[in-house]
Amino acid sequence: MSVAEPVRTADRAGTSRQLVWLNTGLVLLILASTFAVIHTTHACRALYARLQEVESVQWYLQEDYGRLMLEHSTWASHHRVEKVAEEELGMQAPGLAQLRMISR
Repeated sequence: MSVAEPVRTADRAGTSRQLVWLNTGLVLLILASTFAVIHTTHACRALYARLQEVESVQWYLQEDYGRLMLEHSTWASHHRVEKVAEEELGMQAPGLAQLRMISR
């Protein structure tokens, strides 16, 4: 039995050393996973904040575009064009006597 005891002690020491390395490796993997989660969470929050900024700018631009379209339709209305042509440019619609038919 004295011969078997040193073998068991060596086996236990080798197994113990393997468990220490295994535990160390697992701890390192857990730490790496933790830092990856922290980095991903931070990146997600930063991207969400940027998304909110871009959506705010989009909302402002859509509002501005709506105002510009309303202004454009006001300035280009048929009634206003006739009014400016008559008052500011002195233009008037031609009478029937002034109309001429051209044929080819």
